[in-house]
Amino acid sequence: MHIGVCMFNTDYAIRIEELARAAEERGFESLFVPEHTHIPASRRTPFPSGGELPREYSHTLDPFVALAHAAAVTTRLKLGTGICLIIERDTITTAKEVASVDFVSNGRFLFGIGGGWNVEEMENHGTDPKTRFKRLAEQVLAMKQIWTKDAAEFHGKFVSFDPIWMWPKPVQRPHPPILLGGESGYTLQRVVDFCDGWFPRGRAGDAILAGLADLKARAARAGRDMKTISVSVFGAKPEPAALDRFREAGVTRAILRLPSEPRDRVLPLLDQYVKLIR
Repeated sequence: MHIGVCMFNTDYAIRIEELARAAEERGFESLFVPEHTHIPASRRTPFPSGGELPREYSHTLDPFVALAHAAAVTTRLKLGTGICLIIERDTITTAKEVASVDFVSNGRFLFGIGGGWNVEEMENHGTDPKTRFKRLAEQVLAMKQIWTKDAAEFHGKFVSFDPIWMWPKPVQRPHPPILLGGESGYTLQRVVDFCDGWFPRGRAGDAILAGLADLKARAARAGRDMKTISVSVFGAKPEPAALDRFREAGVTRAILRLPSEPRDRVLPLLDQYVKLIR
C-alpha cells in the first residue's frame, strides 16, 4: 500500500513547491490538494463536519496551477486533485487542464473528482445541485472522448459539443486515473460504471471496509476486474493499526492529512509520517 499526503494548499501555508520536494525526498508516493473556487459568504449550507467552516476552504489555490508548479520541482511524486469539483467547471477547459498537467508531469497526475457539498457554491457556477451527479457522469464520459479521440464529440443533456480537436493528449493511456469521492452505494456504482478508483474519506472508518466488499460485489456483477479499480483513502488516520487494516484489505493508497500551516509546523509532521511508510 502506498502512502501519500494531502493539504489544503493556501496562500498562508507552506509553499506547494517546498512541500512537493519535501514529500518526494522523504519517499511519499503522492501529494493531493483539494479545490474550492470560493466560499459563499451566506453560509446557508452547513459545514458537513459541524461547527464553523475552517479558514482554509476560502483560501485554496487553483489545484491545476499548484500541481503544475509541484510537477516542475519533482520527478517521481504523483500529483492529484483531492477533489476537483468538476460540476463547477467547464468540461472542455477541465479536460485541457488535466491533459496539460499530466503532460508536464510526464504522466504523474491522479484525477480525484466529486460532486461537492456546498449548495450556494454550485449555484454560483450555474450548477443545479439536484442534478449534479448526472452532470458529473456526462462530464467524465465527455472528457474521456476528448482525451482518447483525435476528433471528439459528445451529445448529452448537460454536456454537448460537435467534433473538436484538442491536444496535448495525456501521457497516461488511455487517460489519468479518475478517482471518485464519496461513500454511498451510488458512489460505488458510479466507480464501477465510469471511473478508475474509489476515493473514500478516512473519517468513514469501518464503513470503508464494508464499502470495499460492496464495491467488489458490484464490480463482479458488472464483469469488471477489481485490478482495474484502485482504492485511495483520503485523510486516513496516521496510526499503524489503522493503516495495517487498510493494507490487509487491499487498499491501494492511504493519504495522510497535513495542516494548512507554515513550514515549521508541516515539515516536522511530515517527518513523523515517514515512519508509517513501509
